[in-house]
Amino acid sequence: MSSPAALTADERARIEAKSALFDPPEPTTPDGRRDLVGLSRAQLAAELVAIGEKPFRAKQLWHWIYHQGETDFSAMSSIARPLQGRLAERFVVGRPEAAMVQTSQDQTRKFLFRFRDGQEAETVYIPDRVEDRGAVCISSQVGCTLSCRFCHTGTQQLVRNLGPAEIVGQFMAARDSYGEWPSPHGETPRLLSTIVLMGMGEPLYNYANVAQAMRIVMDHEGIGLSRRRITLSTSGVVPMMDQVGAELGVNLAVSLHAVRDELRDEIVPLNRKYPIAEVLAACRRYPGASNARRITFEYIMLQDVNDSEAEARELVRLISGMPAKVNLIPFNPWPGSRFTPSTPARIERFARIVMDAGFAAPVRQPRGQDILAACGQLRTEGQRVRAGAALAPPPPAG
Repeated sequence: MSSPAALTADERARIEAKSALFDPPEPTTPDGRRDLVGLSRAQLAAELVAIGEKPFRAKQLWHWIYHQGETDFSAMSSIARPLQGRLAERFVVGRPEAAMVQTSQDQTRKFLFRFRDGQEAETVYIPDRVEDRGAVCISSQVGCTLSCRFCHTGTQQLVRNLGPAEIVGQFMAARDSYGEWPSPHGETPRLLSTIVLMGMGEPLYNYANVAQAMRIVMDHEGIGLSRRRITLSTSGVVPMMDQVGAELGVNLAVSLHAVRDELRDEIVPLNRKYPIAEVLAACRRYPGASNARRITFEYIMLQDVNDSEAEARELVRLISGMPAKVNLIPFNPWPGSRFTPSTPARIERFARIVMDAGFAAPVRQPRGQDILAACGQLRTEGQRVRAGAALAPPPPAG
């Protein structure tokens, strides 16, 4: 009989194999040049060795790409001019195309990024209301496979995963928009101060690409965001939660949204694979969780669905003893949705019960609603056009 660890490893391998069916295309231009964005340090060094250069050149390029934000080889002044030319012949330092940029009345900015194969994903910058800082909400997939009933993105079929270049490229292009290069050092204030992997897609169904992108973001000689400033949101892909904790150690947010399996089975179908008890057990063993780095439980407030006082008390019971906080999210309506937001009075009663039990329970203020940039509203019109993808079924929930 297999051990629980072996079963977890088997399940993780199955998830990764399913994810590979939706791998992104190679990051090359139509004329065959390779995009250097998204490569690990080792991969970047290997590309340089392949054209006869010394591996140490990778350190120079890394600095220009991720610290300075430079896209033009001829502007990389520490690199000799002949090498600048050779690099330009073979490589590019790319960005996704901003096909549309919208700025909300509350200064939230939404980017529709178009990638080289024509697929698109949305990214949102949410500025702090008081301080000169804010969060970049990044997408990990074109579409989503989870079909959460309250989420607009969930109405769009999974098209494909995003690659490391496309994931980190969203953040870099947002920085371009705000002129925030070179990378601020250490605790120097940043406008784009945090990353939340809460955009389109389930990050843990694209773990390999997400992990490579986040390692690039966290590299102290480049963009240099610490793991404390990165939050990965998952609907509860339990085997991969263990892996992200062991390998990345970023902050964890879990889209819970219900306290009973029967209801969560309906509104978060992934629950049929990984029920509430398994998700909470994975949260309890998540490394690094502490009062200083609490696990966040996202809980969308749906009128007469999951917002009763009894459900608030059950939520408290479920997370008792865990270093956690609860983000209460008023439902953001979208065209065709069948849910309505909970009333402010009901949200307040729910929050009071959670707070009286000793947990922070902030109510997330909707941002960017006028441009459909709020939580659960992101969606594009992506289609499965890559060879083979039209015939491949989306990965099952789990």
